Amino acid sequence: MDEILEILEKDSRTTPEEIARMLKKKSGFVRKAIKGYEKDGVILKYKAVINKEMIRKEDGSVRALIEVRVAPQKNVGFDHIAERIYQFPEVTSCYLLSGTYDLLIVVEGKDLRTVSQFVAEKLSPMENVRGTVTHFLLKKYKEDGFLLKGKDEDRRLAITY
Repeated sequence: MDEILEILEKDSRTTPEEIARMLKKKSGFVRKAIKGYEKDGVILKYKAVINKEMIRKEDGSVRALIEVRVAPQKNVGFDHIAERIYQFPEVTSCYLLSGTYDLLIVVEGKDLRTVSQFVAEKLSPMENVRGTVTHFLLKKYKEDGFLLKGKDEDRRLAITY
């Protein structure tokens, strides 16, 4: 991968001037390269990794990883069914996998019931969906290469004699 992309992937707030200094290139060259990557769709968006554990105590939102087994369609394979699935607003990510299940989707809802209803009423009844397995996300330790540390809470009981 290009060095400019590697730097931006690690920290998208790095300025073209900083990248130019790091790579010993002219800032105009770096700016032009970045604009080209954006235009060509190589860079899709800039993103902040947010530790939601730090801000979401009162928010009861739930995230689930759902393995989906599908019957691929003639002439379109898995793409058509994947496209239908990732169009749902509850779906935040969708991946084609090797192994027992064909697709892995990440779903977000306001609570367990919302996610369960999505699976029962929208996903499972779809034509060509042969089975699902839902895993509710309980805690994140690391995301996009960053360790997520929650507020320090001493959970050990004091020992008294």
